[in-house]
Amino acid sequence: MADESAAAVHETRTLSVSVLRSPQDVYAYTADPRNLPRWSWIESAEPDEDRWRVSTADGTAHLRFAAPNDLGVLDHEVEPAPGAVVRVPMRVVPNGGGSEVLLTLLRLPGTTDEAFEEDARTVAADLARLKAVLEG
Repeated sequence: MADESAAAVHETRTLSVSVLRSPQDVYAYTADPRNLPRWSWIESAEPDEDRWRVSTADGTAHLRFAAPNDLGVLDHEVEPAPGAVVRVPMRVVPNGGGSEVLLTLLRLPGTTDEAFEEDARTVAADLARLKAVLEG
């Protein structure tokens, strides 16, 4: 019998923002974890072996971005506790003379409607700050 959880899909929500900068500029800035406190909910980021230790209002977590690439892939993994990994799909794609930054939220089992909406509001605010920083 197949594992039913392996076949399960999660509710998703993709949020995006248009940025009047080249995809290469947006990718380079966003892929550098040292910039996270300037535009995201992360308050600080410091290297920790092959990943980054980040501090948030909720505590400390670890973060690892996809390897540098020319495709605009900014997927990352957040490890809020040992063994608990949240995968976050994120991309920068060309949009006319600028870029589109897309981040997909995956609603994990047990996430309440309120928590999912709060996550979406947080991501929307982060993307708005990213746009302001890059276009400022």
